[in-house]
Amino acid sequence: MMKTKDKILQKALQLFNEKGYNNITTRHIAAALNISPGNLHYHFKHSEDIVKILFSDLILKMDEVLNNMKKEENRTLEDLYQFTLSTYEIFYSFRFIFMNFVDILQEIPEIESQYESINVSRKEEFQVIFKGLQASGVFRKNIPDFILHSLTTQIFIIADNWITHNSLAFKFDKEKAIQYYVLIQMNLFYPLLNEEQQKLYEKKYIQ
Repeated sequence: MMKTKDKILQKALQLFNEKGYNNITTRHIAAALNISPGNLHYHFKHSEDIVKILFSDLILKMDEVLNNMKKEENRTLEDLYQFTLSTYEIFYSFRFIFMNFVDILQEIPEIESQYESINVSRKEEFQVIFKGLQASGVFRKNIPDFILHSLTTQIFIIADNWITHNSLAFKFDKEKAIQYYVLIQMNLFYPLLNEEQQKLYEKKYIQ
């Protein structure tokens, strides 16, 4: 049986995603669970406390995906695609964070400092993945380091903002949005693929 604390986190995530972080209070969450505000506040004094845990959950899920990708010795183009797809599915399930990113970072200093440290560690992890793709013959060997380093920033810009962009530009449903923006990110890698991998990419992923 699910604990009350877990029920609160699950319902909060659902409501934040549906209504937006700024429109949901602990009272809304308690009412949706049919529990008293006092019962909820026993577990979480403020909605910010809930968001901190949800943000940590997001990081843990991403850590798992990244660690699996880093462990792969002979990485393939399909591994890169599945890694990107998994990332976008995780991000969509926590989409309120990205829709309200600036507000959340400003209001919750712990998350802001956590995000800053993640940026540093993620850049290092992505460089390991890129070097592995070069070693596996997916990426070309003669890619300048400045390109690989800027690639990480380009990925962050797309990954952190695609949900907002979709809500403004297209309003695709979940499946179509994920499919579309995964390819947008994958297209970043195309110039870095060797010729054989480029042909495979066009055959497999470009409709």
